[in-house]
Amino acid sequence: MGKVKIDPLVFWSSLVVIVAATLLLVIFQDSAEPILNTLMTDITYKLDWAFQFLTFGLFVLLMWLVFSKYGNVRLGDEKPEFSTFSWGAMLFCAGMGTSIMFWSMMEPIYYYMGPPFGIEPNSNEAAGWAVAYGMFHWGISAWCLYAMPTVTIAYSFFVKKNHSLKISTACRGILGKHADGIVGQIIDILVIWSLVGGLGTSLGLGVPMISAVIGEVFGVQQSMMLSIIIIVIWTIIYCASAYMGLYKGIRKLSDWNVYMALGLAIFVLIAGPTLFILSNFTNSFGIMLQNFAMMSFSTDPINKGGFPQGWTVFYWAWFAATAPFMGLFVARISRGRTIRELITHILLWGSLGSWIYFGIFGGYTLNLQLTDTLNVADVLNNEGGPAAIVAVLKTLPLSKLVMPFFIVLGFIFLATSLDSATYILSAIATKKLVGNQEPARWHRMLWGAILAALAISLLLIGGLKVIQTSAVIVSVPVIIIYLLLATSLIRWLKQDYPGDILKPLKEGDK
Repeated sequence: MGKVKIDPLVFWSSLVVIVAATLLLVIFQDSAEPILNTLMTDITYKLDWAFQFLTFGLFVLLMWLVFSKYGNVRLGDEKPEFSTFSWGAMLFCAGMGTSIMFWSMMEPIYYYMGPPFGIEPNSNEAAGWAVAYGMFHWGISAWCLYAMPTVTIAYSFFVKKNHSLKISTACRGILGKHADGIVGQIIDILVIWSLVGGLGTSLGLGVPMISAVIGEVFGVQQSMMLSIIIIVIWTIIYCASAYMGLYKGIRKLSDWNVYMALGLAIFVLIAGPTLFILSNFTNSFGIMLQNFAMMSFSTDPINKGGFPQGWTVFYWAWFAATAPFMGLFVARISRGRTIRELITHILLWGSLGSWIYFGIFGGYTLNLQLTDTLNVADVLNNEGGPAAIVAVLKTLPLSKLVMPFFIVLGFIFLATSLDSATYILSAIATKKLVGNQEPARWHRMLWGAILAALAISLLLIGGLKVIQTSAVIVSVPVIIIYLLLATSLIRWLKQDYPGDILKPLKEGDK
């Protein structure tokens, strides 16, 4: 195989846009932040209907693909590259990061204090909905937003033989030659910016949480230096993983991540109020299933309580903004799978992992609140989320062992997201990838260094929140990208498999 070459146009334009946009947002942070916050409020309140229809519409489309003849279409002629476990581990770890560790504990408490549908705060009814809504937000709907770009990109890469991991290339079925022009470039730059915003969101949650637990374990004072040390350690882990590549690095790190995450969940289930956790999980799962349609379309236009906009619509926008990156990565590791297999595994692996974490950690935290063992809500309100995480972990048996384990898991969880991000940034800026080719190692390391430098710079000047907000705003044009990807895939499928029998057209067929 020939040497892998970078695409200078995509590489330099992406790099210039990332650095320039970050600098502008940071330099004009005081004036940019209120404008961005207003924009985000406008998006979540004025486009709530669009995000709700988009997410449910993707669910319907994906189910149609699963049960139609197109479900049997194989993405490439070769056998799958990875075992089902390693494949599922990589897709789950790339999508979740440290976010699931934080929100699985804290989100149910937020819902307990501020429930939907006009329910009385801090009531038994609010407690009943607390874990159920978290399971809904991180369940099938969220993973539908990840699955749709994945299927189209995988079809483009493995079936149409477009040897480029770019969203613009996956839109070629509808854009035609425009995919290689200015329209395609704008799409790819938006994807890269949303990826950087996703990094900002992960670091914005992950660094303070891990910093707080490290402070508790080692008696270290919270400081900017501690946060920078954490980012440097993360950079070393994810750069080493990305350097070793998909096969030796990212796959193995993801495998270990899943083993450790499951180990911690099983420990909390056994050491905590086991029967309450299992019973509450069952009850919450039932509430979620029974009210799935209502939760999917709720906008509360009469009472204007703001719950759907502040939580559901915000989540759909956040997931949509980061979904193109997720789609690029999961598509790359899915050679040899059928469309049916790809969709069902993304939805089931992703949702099951999220449900387990919310059921166990959410149930454990909620039990602390309801039994007055620990007033988690007070700690959350007065001291913030990281302090609340530490307080919850301290209530566990063997907490002196659990907290160091939690720190290691946190490092690995975010590293598995960041090594995927580094890999995909370098893949987007690579001209062509054929067969088992991977982006050049120096290229992966370069993006790893850029991400680390950006993260430390943003942390030093307090710009992470602005980048997070801007990433959600990017989700508005991403709605159009979703429509392009869906239309492109359907057009390709109808062209390649025109008859009732699933037999692809060969060259020369009319």
